[in-house]
Amino acid sequence: MEPNLIELALDEAREGMKQAVKHLRTEIGTIRTGRASPAMLQNVTVEYYGSQTPLEQVASVSAPQADLLLVQPFDTNALHDIERGIMQANLGLNPSNDGQTIRVPVPPLSQERRQELVEKTRTLGEETKVSIRNVRQNTKNEIQEIQQSENLSEDVRYGAEEELQEITDEHTQKVDALLERKQEELLDV
Repeated sequence: MEPNLIELALDEAREGMKQAVKHLRTEIGTIRTGRASPAMLQNVTVEYYGSQTPLEQVASVSAPQADLLLVQPFDTNALHDIERGIMQANLGLNPSNDGQTIRVPVPPLSQERRQELVEKTRTLGEETKVSIRNVRQNTKNEIQEIQQSENLSEDVRYGAEEELQEITDEHTQKVDALLERKQEELLDV
């Protein structure tokens, strides 16, 4: 019975850390690089028939060129609402529509702005690492409680803690890899 509780705790830790990395991937996906990407509009919401609706539910977004996003509404009556939603998202983008689609020119980033975005990704990465370490600490406490309540040997606890550290290291490396890739994209002129 005893390894099951520890395995359960380790599985929960693995899942919690995976969620933290997934959240980071989503967050840095919305940070724009020098190239237009549909992910830039991922967090845009549109007032559609009286309720706030995610942009992807009312339109398709594509990037036909490196400096242009094309927003194709499913319902042309929503054109102005979509345009307003993009403006209110404070992304520094100026959409314009031709009655059928919305064109969103993506201006090139200044070197100063690139550095600001690199700092923002580092901050997001640090926050993710903190949440991974919190998961590790909570799981470590849980393992100690299981060891005491089930009268397990120190060896079982040390083995579980070693495995927990391996899981932590693996997810921390994923965070570093994500940050490195995003920073390369940002600094690539």
